[in-house]
Amino acid sequence: MCKRCEWLDTTKADYIAYHDTEWGVPLFDDHLLFEFLTLESAQAGLSWYTILKKRDNYRKAFANFDPNQVAQFDESKKLELMNDSGIIRNRLKVNAAINNAQQFLAIQKEFGSFANYQWQFVNNKPIINDINSKDDYQATTKESEAFAKDLKKRGFKFLGPTTVYAHMQACGMVNDHHNHCFRKQEVIALYPSLFS
Repeated sequence: MCKRCEWLDTTKADYIAYHDTEWGVPLFDDHLLFEFLTLESAQAGLSWYTILKKRDNYRKAFANFDPNQVAQFDESKKLELMNDSGIIRNRLKVNAAINNAQQFLAIQKEFGSFANYQWQFVNNKPIINDINSKDDYQATTKESEAFAKDLKKRGFKFLGPTTVYAHMQACGMVNDHHNHCFRKQEVIALYPSLFS
């Protein structure tokens, strides 16, 4: 039987699938990065699994996470979102998602891609952390603080250092799989040049 990260609830098949195929894999696709950013900001104050269960609803509600479309959402669309029971109906979070899409596009224009911008905070190389127990996990790091501070300066909302660190973990900027988790080395093997 495969050993997995201790935080994972192995009674939930969808959570296992997320852990085994997505979490911690280095992402450079702007479309997926916008999806993760939007979901992480929606998650603030809630469990990640709550958001994971609503992911398909978010895809439908937020134009399949197309930042160009989300950036254009108007007041009537906001009202529609606030009446959508499939997502977290928090006005501040809905407004933040639309605002963040606009800032996301500005960064793409400036840096050529959001990935170029995001990965500079780890010098374009994933950080591999030594995780032997739940106590080894950090809530924030100097990198997530720098990233969050810069996002805030650029006008992003609901993306503080803790939320940004969760985003960094999800997008593989840090490999925070437990040392005994089969995915730790598997992810490294997927990108040998990136981890060398």
